Amino acid sequence: MTDHVNGPLRPMPEDWQRALAVVAHPDDLEYGCSAAVAAWTDGGREVAYVLATRGEAGIDAVDPAACGPLREREQRASAAVVGVSTVEFLDHKDGVIEYGLALRRDIAAAIRRHRPELVITLNHRDTWGGVAWNTPDHVAVGRATLDAAGDAGNRWIFPELTEQGLEPWDGVRWVAVAGSSAPTHAVDAAPGMERAVQSLLEHRAYIEALTDQDPEAYCRSFLTANAEAAAERFGGRPAVTFEVFSR
Repeated sequence: MTDHVNGPLRPMPEDWQRALAVVAHPDDLEYGCSAAVAAWTDGGREVAYVLATRGEAGIDAVDPAACGPLREREQRASAAVVGVSTVEFLDHKDGVIEYGLALRRDIAAAIRRHRPELVITLNHRDTWGGVAWNTPDHVAVGRATLDAAGDAGNRWIFPELTEQGLEPWDGVRWVAVAGSSAPTHAVDAAPGMERAVQSLLEHRAYIEALTDQDPEAYCRSFLTANAEAAAERFGGRPAVTFEVFSR
């Protein structure tokens, strides 16, 4: 093991104003980093969400035609709890997102629209810490987001975006990956934890299909356990962790 894996987690950069979070599904951010988002919006920063799908394949008992609108409503309500009012959907198909030029183009376009300094995504690696297999959607969107942060600033990649009025944006300074098994930075989870629990709880239809536990107990247990697991590397404080790539 390396110091990168075991050493102290550094505080997240603070000299930014706009962030864009790009993930595959409704609930990805709520499982991954909404306590940090709550702290950021409390501090006056702007955070927008872009989701590749509407999560329409996420509930076995609900037909995708009904599930997509349901999960979109839950995501918008969930985002509002942590101070996020802008939630966009790219309408890729849930469960079968393909990494490639179309996905990179859509994410690059979103970055050009929102012009963030910080881009956030979810674990893009094959596994969750070598223990559980990751989903193809997470891998595709995470990797495409890392790539699109560069694509967005190059006018000769996807020149059709410029023709559509989306000028290049080379202002992304960091891409922060939530849920990484190799985190480098962290945000104190305590100020935003209660809202993070309530934000995840807004995905009630999904959670009730996922577990027989009481939904609030399930949300609180999951989020607090993850935050407390990071405390040893963050001065004893429960934390939301990120693997940060500078640009």
